[in-house]
Amino acid sequence: MMFLWAFLVGGTICLIGQFLMDVVKLTPAHTMSSLVVTGAVLDGFGLYEPLVNFAGAGATVPITSFGNALVHGAMAEAEKHGVIGIITGIFEVTSAGISAAIVFGFIMAVMFRPKG
Repeated sequence: MMFLWAFLVGGTICLIGQFLMDVVKLTPAHTMSSLVVTGAVLDGFGLYEPLVNFAGAGATVPITSFGNALVHGAMAEAEKHGVIGIITGIFEVTSAGISAAIVFGFIMAVMFRPKG
């Protein structure tokens, strides 16, 4: 049953993203930013963690979880270290994902030539 809920929740998040691009005519960058901000706002109000507990990977795999991770890390470190913890918390939680995106993006840029 948990696979069904993960599929439905993850699919709904992707459906919202597709709706934003096809109907609202947002660019992919605007759509991605909107979903990240939505995940951050939901975590700020304490609503994203129950969604993760309910849907598992259906809520942790889509881009909304990146916004969740940013806010979650910032809030956790802010409690420990104050204002400076906000900055360090953001990078502590998301540094692996950001680093992987940079490294793999560079590798793909070296391996493949853009068509001109």
